[in-house]
Parts: sequence; structure tokens; C-alpha cells
Amino acid sequence: MNKSIVSVIMGSDSDLEIMKGAVDILNKFGIGNEVLVLSAHRTFEATREYATAAVDKGIKVIIAGA
Repeated sequence: MNKSIVSVIMGSDSDLEIMKGAVDILNKFGIGNEVLVLSAHRTFEATREYATAAVDKGIKVIIAGA
């Protein structure tokens, strides 16, 4: 797979069914992506740290859903 340039983030595992559509499209077009479960409400600090460091990891786009 290509280097991840898109991060697909959701608030809980139960959101995966909906967010899978975005992941499927990214994969169809060969766009490297990663999928994470991070809750801005329950794990605010971890979410903030991830978003702050994303650019250094090469992430260009964050798709977030809850």
C-alpha cells in the first residue's frame, strides 16, 4: 500500500460501518490511508496530539466522523 497521506478518524468502533465507505474509495484510487479510533470527547489530549503530529507523519488530509 502507498504511504498514508489521508487519516480517517472516528469517535468509536461503531462508526466504522459508515466510515468504511471513505476508506473503500481511498483504496479504490490507491490513496494511502490509515484508520484510527480517537474520541475528541473521551480522549481529547490523544486526539490533539495526533492532529498536531499528523503533518510530520506526511498526513495531508484528515477525514473525521462521529
